[in-house]
Amino acid sequence: MSGGLFALLDDIAALARLAAASVDDVAAAAGRASAKSAGVVVDDTAVTPQYLEGVKPDRELPMIRKIATGSIRNKLLFILPAALLLSQFLPWIIEPILMIGGSYLCYEGAEKIWEKVSGHEGGHAEPVAAQGEGAAAQEERVTSNAIRTDFILSAEIMVIALKEVADEGFVSRAVILAVVAVLITAVVYGVVAAIVKMDDIGLRLAEKESTESLGRGLVKAMPKVLAAISVIGTVAMLWVGGHIILVGLEETGWLPQPYEWVHHLEEGVAEATGALGWVLGWLTNTFFSFLLGLAWGAVIVAVMHVLPIGRGDDGEHDGGEHDEAGTARAG
Repeated sequence: MSGGLFALLDDIAALARLAAASVDDVAAAAGRASAKSAGVVVDDTAVTPQYLEGVKPDRELPMIRKIATGSIRNKLLFILPAALLLSQFLPWIIEPILMIGGSYLCYEGAEKIWEKVSGHEGGHAEPVAAQGEGAAAQEERVTSNAIRTDFILSAEIMVIALKEVADEGFVSRAVILAVVAVLITAVVYGVVAAIVKMDDIGLRLAEKESTESLGRGLVKAMPKVLAAISVIGTVAMLWVGGHIILVGLEETGWLPQPYEWVHHLEEGVAEATGALGWVLGWLTNTFFSFLLGLAWGAVIVAVMHVLPIGRGDDGEHDGGEHDEAGTARAG
């Protein structure tokens, strides 16, 4: 009897070790998949604060909570099942879908640069204050717009993560992607909440003599921080989008030469620069991915400005939202 009990305990211990190893494997795979999505995560973090311009301070965190809830719902209830089904039954379609998402990122990045250069900055977020609209309706509209934008970026994050774990079993894929969804959402909206409330924190610190200088410094720094995040988000979109297109052209066999050229150049730089070779090699790949993303995004922007879908009645590209947003801010 005691021998059987000890054997059972050994079996339980073995199962526990196996479960612990599985958890470690899932955590490691989720970490790798999340890292691959870093560029889109930066963009997602940079975009969301724009939707909170003009919002009363006491409504900022509730709105962020609503957007975060919508984001996790998008990922777990819609994007995750669709991604798993496609990867199980139509795995060949993942790369083209990823390239479509990459093209969208290139377009968004190039469009932001075009707006900056042309002086038609309007942002993609609709203003909170719309004439004749109640506060609750305004908040609901802006929150819905933010969740729709998040859906596109979340889909791109999940597909990038899916590609990283495509060789895993179906159940492992599902668990890893669910972990990625929760982790990414927590990171993005935790950072967004910290950014949005940094002004308030600075003002409170400024009220105390011992922390006054720190508080004033935070308040003064926030516009620069937000501007920097916006620039980083734009660069990240072009870099990630360009890299997705670069790799996709090679993996689909449509045009493998650009990837091969960049990859050989990356390896050459890495081998020639010693201890920092891997960093400089990565920067080389990133630089050319950025250039490709910018070029491809510029082509799409040019097409969108020519096609009727990208032009207003007066022949200028506006999309409706940009003019409205710009007018509201000017007022």
